[in-house]
Amino acid sequence: MLLDYAISAFVTVFVVVDPIAMAPTFLAVTDGMPREARKSVAVRASLIAGIILIGTALVGNRLLLLFGISLPAFRIAGGLLLFWIAAEMVFGVRSRHEGEAAEQAMEERVRNVAAFPLAIPLLAGPGAIAATVLLAGRAYSDWSLLGALLVIEALVALSCLITFLLAERISRFLGVTGNIVLSRLLGVLLAALAVQYVVDGIHAAIAG
Repeated sequence: MLLDYAISAFVTVFVVVDPIAMAPTFLAVTDGMPREARKSVAVRASLIAGIILIGTALVGNRLLLLFGISLPAFRIAGGLLLFWIAAEMVFGVRSRHEGEAAEQAMEERVRNVAAFPLAIPLLAGPGAIAATVLLAGRAYSDWSLLGALLVIEALVALSCLITFLLAERISRFLGVTGNIVLSRLLGVLLAALAVQYVVDGIHAAIAG
């Protein structure tokens, strides 16, 4: 069960965050910056996103209880949100949003570019947060599963850091066509996971 949960959790979070697709956006946001400044932005953005997602995994269920939201209801809502993100990935809408955010960041040239738009909302966005809460709900009071989720969140943040540091090479290797194909394939996979969350939520609501 632990292995199945870990694989499902890693695939879900990794696909939602989509670190590889962030390479072109990172290059656009940090355009004109010296290499050391880019490294600093990469570290800060990945760290901030990791902290947000790990914090969400730890307190997400408590927030649901605080607002009186049942886990099945959140599974359905979260699944629909993830499906929407998947549809954007498949039809190329998400990449356009990321490009707009990158252009805005370049125009502003603010020092906190790592926090916005990289960490929030591109890495730790609504989809990633919703997915984390859903996965934390599946772990419930099983500390081994929750521990696995925290490790996975850290690994995804680390993968973001590695991707940013290798952004130039990845972008050249994939090319425009490669980035498009990868985004579409990951979008289809995420859509299937999203539908599964909705089905599980409906089943739990009916059974409860």
